[in-house]
Amino acid sequence: AVLKKRLVKLVVNFLFYFRTDEAEPIGALLLEHCRITKEEENVFSISFIEEPERKYCFECDSEEQCQEWIEALKRASYEFMRRSLIFYRNEIQKMTGKDPLEQYGISEEARFQLGTRRQ
Repeated sequence: AVLKKRLVKLVVNFLFYFRTDEAEPIGALLLEHCRITKEEENVFSISFIEEPERKYCFECDSEEQCQEWIEALKRASYEFMRRSLIFYRNEIQKMTGKDPLEQYGISEEARFQLGTRRQ
């Protein structure tokens, strides 16, 4: 394994990486169907279900920073955002009796392929 110093930037569900002396990213990882794993005290890795043998390792300056990155990356996937939206939509509906998405003209059939039960 070759270690390279890179700067990273998380934008929604993409983790862009840059050379330390360049403004344009040299690549990006789409954080879908991936596993974020704590490897060592200041190190975590990202691996993908389709390519489990390929692992991207990241070293942080501190244990706290490492944990912050792990949490942020776990919340960055579309699946996590979708589950959160469904949860909060249902909670708002329970509290108010109204579907908060109705005002946006989103039909029942097209609502994020929901499999939720009406109460």
